[in-house]
Amino acid sequence: MTVTAPRPSQPAATPAARAALRRAVDHLLGLQQGQGWWKGELETNVTMDAEDLLMREFLGVRTAEQTLASARWIASQQRQDGTWANFFGGPGDLSTTVEAYIALRLAGHSPREEPLRLAAAWIREQGGINATRVFTRIWLALFGEWSWDDLPVMPPELIYLPSWAPFNIYDWGCWARQTIVPLTVVSALRPVRSLPFTVAELRVGGPAGRRRATAPDSRGWAAAFGKLDRALHTWERYVGRAAPATAARRAALRRCADWILARQERDGCWGGIQPPWVYSLIALHLLGYGNSHPVMRRALAGLERFTIVEDSPEGPVRRLEACQSPVWDTALAVTALADAGLPPDHPAIRAAAGWLLAEEIAGPGDWRVRRPRAAPGGWAFEFDNDNYPDIDDTAEVVLALRRARTDGADAGRLAAIERGMRWMTAMASRDGGWAAFDADNTSTLVGKLPFCDFGAVTDPPSADVTAHVVEALAAEGLARSPAARRGVVWLLRAQEADGSWFGRWGANYIYGTGAVVPALIAAGVPASKPAIRRAVAWLEEHQNSDGGWGEDLRSYDERSLAGRGVSTASQTAWALLALLAVPETGPAVERGIGWLAEHQRGDGGWDEPQFTGTGFPGDFYLNYHLYRLVFPVSALGRYLAVTP
Repeated sequence: MTVTAPRPSQPAATPAARAALRRAVDHLLGLQQGQGWWKGELETNVTMDAEDLLMREFLGVRTAEQTLASARWIASQQRQDGTWANFFGGPGDLSTTVEAYIALRLAGHSPREEPLRLAAAWIREQGGINATRVFTRIWLALFGEWSWDDLPVMPPELIYLPSWAPFNIYDWGCWARQTIVPLTVVSALRPVRSLPFTVAELRVGGPAGRRRATAPDSRGWAAAFGKLDRALHTWERYVGRAAPATAARRAALRRCADWILARQERDGCWGGIQPPWVYSLIALHLLGYGNSHPVMRRALAGLERFTIVEDSPEGPVRRLEACQSPVWDTALAVTALADAGLPPDHPAIRAAAGWLLAEEIAGPGDWRVRRPRAAPGGWAFEFDNDNYPDIDDTAEVVLALRRARTDGADAGRLAAIERGMRWMTAMASRDGGWAAFDADNTSTLVGKLPFCDFGAVTDPPSADVTAHVVEALAAEGLARSPAARRGVVWLLRAQEADGSWFGRWGANYIYGTGAVVPALIAAGVPASKPAIRRAVAWLEEHQNSDGGWGEDLRSYDERSLAGRGVSTASQTAWALLALLAVPETGPAVERGIGWLAEHQRGDGGWDEPQFTGTGFPGDFYLNYHLYRLVFPVSALGRYLAVTP
């Protein structure tokens, strides 16, 4: 936390802020679980639910109850034009709409019904299933609605490539490699199961979907990778016929299976996220693991923890979370309560700190490939994800633990902080910045493969993660350490020309700027420096007329939308956290605090249907249901700490 000198305040702002903070703190405390943790829902789009039904259909475990409950949720999210979007208020997305359409067909909805007629017409207008992303066409191929010959090839022999070779699996970000490995199994075995219907009404041109989504490009990297894909198709035909090659293929498939099995977590998941979980289940099923096998049983049972079922007048409504964030949410909640003035030994903070300490990951993970000499000492995002601790969570946990006390001797807390700091420092990339999960995961080649047409596939350093690490280093008295200094230099170089910073894991420039400014101030960068002045000016220029801040997720694709959008509680708080770190920033702070106080609900929370979290910029977004509470609590608390 950065504490600045008191600033003048408007007389009405302080009492309103105090009242709002009291209500918000009470609400936050009421959400804490008995074991000490917090967890808000992670809301995403309906592809999670559609793909869950498709997976269950493929495995033969889909039930009528699950199907109808999931279909109610999917149908409830359809827009008036017949489409489904990837985030609240966003445009219709072709692949999401196709997958939702097929899921509703599985649930018995007729293509002659108006909602599906609208969806099908829109899909055809957008180019039909031919124009969908590769991952959607993989699902279509699994059910005979697309040709495996017209999908890019990813051979399982990739598993043999050493970590220094191009296209080795560790060139992908951890979320992508966990998905790619099982998909190499699926694409090698080319299974086809029948649906109780066809989706011929969604095709545009070409027999049985045998048309590529895009015309081949004869220039540059596209041409090179097009030739590579054609060569891999030839290789696939060879290994399917020749006995020596077939033996080698079986060995590669066994190696992939061993890799997948070694990374299953205690709760049955893979990486604590939906895509590798689903594809690992399908891959293992194809390799002979029956649904009664312990690995498969544990995986299917683990999905229940990620399933939310609610009642409605029409019957149960079922939806899935793509991921869960208890460690992240708990660390942010502890920091928020400390900002609100709760003492380090408050029962809620003490219980949360004890739970966080128990979640420390003591063993190695995939990060060892790039940093073999680093000692473990980090935290993951989820309940169970020991293979993939992440740097961002570790930084936030360190910041939370330093403001807490635990039951009994405090040596354990301090030792955990030290291990976390040591691991984070070792995970710096060569350029001085920090990524989320890996170091130096910056390959520019893997993203050019025809297979990788959706979402970020690598994990380069980002401004928001680097800022959180720098802030943690400064909080531990290491602002002048070589790692912190290199991080500060990285951040200063990453500043956009307009004064903002790009937000990789939150929306978007407001999130990045809200993270970086407090970190730079904490690290000793004077508020008078041009970089800070430009950032403050950018925030003030992008404050909405109602006093809040907001940013549309389309700013990832349209730079003109940077810092522009409907005011939200989380984004208003991010902007305030940056401004509150800098003395003498003018009336923008008072107006922002006023917005939070005016828009608070009676129960102490805030309404925020907008998605302000980012999975893959431009493609996949999240609505963290706790963001709308923890960040306003921090902003209100820090405001009152520096206001007379």
